[in-house]
Amino acid sequence: MTERIPREAAPYRFDDFVRQRLDRFLRYATALSCDPHLAQDIVQEVLLRAQARWERIATLHAPEAYVHRMVTNEYLSWRRHRAARQVASTHETLETLARPVADHASRYAERDAMRARIATLPRKQRAALVLRYYENLSDAEIAEVLGCGAGTVRSHISRALTKLRAAEAAHARTTETVKGAHS
Repeated sequence: MTERIPREAAPYRFDDFVRQRLDRFLRYATALSCDPHLAQDIVQEVLLRAQARWERIATLHAPEAYVHRMVTNEYLSWRRHRAARQVASTHETLETLARPVADHASRYAERDAMRARIATLPRKQRAALVLRYYENLSDAEIAEVLGCGAGTVRSHISRALTKLRAAEAAHARTTETVKGAHS
């Protein structure tokens, strides 16, 4: 990721880079933080730092991957710790950042419930899940972004999925109990 290309071959001006990728960075940060306002703050902070270092970043082989990692690191930073547990986004909020697609009301409820469960995960587990299932990255790529080993990535994902399955099972039992009480 730190491989440099010749300065004269740097493909992007900062403004063009941001114009082409801002929506993607915002969607990614929103998926990580479960809060569109926090996501905007994260992306804004990252882009301010990236702009100041753009001459160096633009010469990297993959400037987008570098900025993507900056977004991840900013999300994982201790300054965001308290806000990380608050789930403020709804499907309407996410749709303002991305084009809406046809969906049924029950799927919205399921998605909101899952987003709330994901928000309870430890931050590195949440980041690993988002990178795997939202960004479609491999274990090695996730390990590079999170700054850990591939085995640790697999452990984060396994523990996160185990916790999500347990939460889903508890939710299903609660739902069945409530339905049985109303019968």
